[in-house]
Amino acid sequence: MTSLTASTSALQGERLAELEALLADNVSATLALEEWCARHAVGDPPEILALPVTGDGVAIPDDAQAVLKLEPGETIRVRHVRLVCGNTVLSFARNFYVPERLPDATNRALETTSLPFGRVVASLGYTRERLDTARGKACGCPADTVLSHRAMLRLPDGRPLSLLAECYTRDAIAAAS
Repeated sequence: MTSLTASTSALQGERLAELEALLADNVSATLALEEWCARHAVGDPPEILALPVTGDGVAIPDDAQAVLKLEPGETIRVRHVRLVCGNTVLSFARNFYVPERLPDATNRALETTSLPFGRVVASLGYTRERLDTARGKACGCPADTVLSHRAMLRLPDGRPLSLLAECYTRDAIAAAS
């Protein structure tokens, strides 16, 4: 039984490293997760949906105003979702974004659809800058988090659009094993 446990643990470690590499190679976590699901036959079709997490009152990070370089009259909106593929919750994402920097149709889509943030804003040509990454649970992540990211999305003119906190779940790795 011990060798089975060791081989399972090694496989999960390999899967986690594979997920980390996919996330590092993509400008969008959504695209990386879609590729992950397609590679590992998670979901049929391997489509990522952003389902709202309700009732938890997400606090805006203390440094969000400075990181997002808010101008007078600009605000921070929060979108807290769980990203799912089929029946598997892949991650929880807290997205702190500046709605005034988005077209009205984009804001409506973020408020009314289950499309992931990256998919909704893709036409803006943003870039993703990873600010921090850690194996395990970062502050504000659920207990079953195996990988935590903090990132920023920037518009083509360099202005920050969004500050992200992403918590990738044990289930994402288990579904691929």
